[in-house]
Amino acid sequence: MWRRISVGMASTNLTSVSPWGAWVAFYIYFVGLSAGAFLVSTLANVFEVEGLEKIDRDALFAAIVSMVVALLFVWTDLGRMDRMYHPFLFRQATSPLSWEVHAYVAYIGILVTELYFSMRIDLAKVAERAEGWRAKLCGLLTLGRRETSEKSNETDERWLKRAGLVGIPLAIFMVHGGTGVLFAVSKARPYWNSGLFPVIFVISAVVSGTAMVSALYVLRAKMLTGEPLDRSLMDRLGKLLVGFILADAAFTAIDALIALNSLHPHEVETWLIVLFGEMSWSFWWFMVGLGWVLPLLLLSKRSWRRSPIPLTAAGLSVVVGIVAVRFNIVVPPQILPVMEGLPHGSYFPTTIEWLTSAGMIAVGLLLYSLGAEVLPLRPLDAAELAETTETNKQTQIANRSATDGSIPNDGGDD
Repeated sequence: MWRRISVGMASTNLTSVSPWGAWVAFYIYFVGLSAGAFLVSTLANVFEVEGLEKIDRDALFAAIVSMVVALLFVWTDLGRMDRMYHPFLFRQATSPLSWEVHAYVAYIGILVTELYFSMRIDLAKVAERAEGWRAKLCGLLTLGRRETSEKSNETDERWLKRAGLVGIPLAIFMVHGGTGVLFAVSKARPYWNSGLFPVIFVISAVVSGTAMVSALYVLRAKMLTGEPLDRSLMDRLGKLLVGFILADAAFTAIDALIALNSLHPHEVETWLIVLFGEMSWSFWWFMVGLGWVLPLLLLSKRSWRRSPIPLTAAGLSVVVGIVAVRFNIVVPPQILPVMEGLPHGSYFPTTIEWLTSAGMIAVGLLLYSLGAEVLPLRPLDAAELAETTETNKQTQIANRSATDGSIPNDGGDD
């Protein structure tokens, strides 16, 4: 990142012919992950689908982290990184980019609001029964609302649903649909200039978000909490993922058929580059293979959908495959010149681009890991609260023993 800041865009393979590259591809990828994870969470807190309340907070927190990572990629891609605040000072009402910046801020506000109302009562319980810095942090995050009564729970659920209802059109039409608009209004690139583009962005966002939430549900239970897995929930998530993958494949095929049937030279040539040109390996092996075919095979049987390994493998396969979808959206349309006589574009990310991308993704993984350790991202039951209280008691005894040099009496035989 220091090389990017000190050397500037000379550290990349971006040119005036191909001005968008890996950072833009990852930006729209993480915006899609965020919007998709949020829309999955609304199945629980707005549409009240049974069983999905177990992943509601996970999905919301993952959506927040994904949006933070997306904005990191936008910031890194700016030619003048120090001017990131300018869209708020110098607004342009006719610019989709200007609208998007403000939509992102409103969307993050909705996500934080929903996460607060979804876990406030558990934050209050942890603050009341736990000890140490975690209890103090959870107490601060309640914003002074420590009530845990049924009436306060009903109030939280009511406001949670209201925030979700506001967030659904914001996520669909402004956040990821709006990101699709950024490409669709580019008339000089016929491949992007399509009315279906915003819709395809939303569909692929839901695919990637469902895949991420499914994988996180299993991985978090296995690696962090050790809680038993809900097989019926896994089956439901697998079915949702299959349905969204089929919809994504269908819309992509429709978009390709419309473009090819138009016989517009620029559109046809761009699709030929995607299907058979220098980027074809990305389309067939990653987008089609990892994004569609492999997960559909892994989720084709009910017993596999209810098994941790196939569901996790399918989810991670889709998460990787959608990265190729984003690269196929950004890079191939910039290869053909927009006018005769201009040079063809040629782009592949430099080591600096790959390493900065890996670093920003690592920031997201770190933020999620910290949140998973500290925040009650799963509804707490009585047993978990008792375990938290007992753990803090044992910690206090150990600390006192370390201070005065005594040996704690555990009640057993010498």
